[in-house]
Amino acid sequence: MAAREYIAVIPARFASSRLPGKPLAEIAGEPMVAHVWRRACESLAARVVVATDDARIREALLPCGAEVLMTRADHPSGTDRLGEVAERLGLADDAVLVNVQGDEPLIPPRLIDQVADRLFDDPEASIATLAEPISDVESLFNPNVVKVVRALSGRALYFSRAPIPWDRDAFAARPELLETDAWLRHIGLYAYRAGFLADYRDWTPSPLERLEHLEQLRALHHGHAIQVALAREPHPAGVDTAEDLARVRALLADVHDDKGGA
Repeated sequence: MAAREYIAVIPARFASSRLPGKPLAEIAGEPMVAHVWRRACESLAARVVVATDDARIREALLPCGAEVLMTRADHPSGTDRLGEVAERLGLADDAVLVNVQGDEPLIPPRLIDQVADRLFDDPEASIATLAEPISDVESLFNPNVVKVVRALSGRALYFSRAPIPWDRDAFAARPELLETDAWLRHIGLYAYRAGFLADYRDWTPSPLERLEHLEQLRALHHGHAIQVALAREPHPAGVDTAEDLARVRALLADVHDDKGGA
């Protein structure tokens, strides 16, 4: 691949504990995964590949002309699925892949480019990802909001579901206030080097990963550097629940109506 060329990969698994068949959920006349694919195609990716284990997803994407790679059904995570994609495509160890979650139909293409650029900017890092400031106490103390702390270099020191860093003095006196901008929410958009993905598949979950249920801790456990950039624009929430789906349907229906009336 040429310098700074990268591949965007969209893992799309049909099974979902909270929203079965989520990639095929209809939004503004198309399956959700088609919206994600279109967003990825608006990025600077040299190639966009949908990686799935279900023929129904492949069939639904045929009208779009999307490139679909059928992968194994037993992958425990999207990261493992990307590893199979890198192997099947015969990518060199230094090739860069961006994991674009298949349930993010509102993902800004600029963020896809940004996370790839962050990895290119640090040749010694194996992964790059994004974060954004946390501005409310509810999010900081919510275990479903993953927090990250960084070194001066931008590399991740740790990811946690706990409120890190802990403001010892302020939280003792006024735990309802955030008095600095020290807290960052991790955004689950990743760029990987293909060589790292090959190694990752051979590792068992690390002790911290098992406790926090955060697979990026496996990379830190094995000494791999993760670059974290502050997102250049807001990152809209993805679709995890039926309520999320209704919200995104309403948003994209409004966009579709506006274009139709132009």
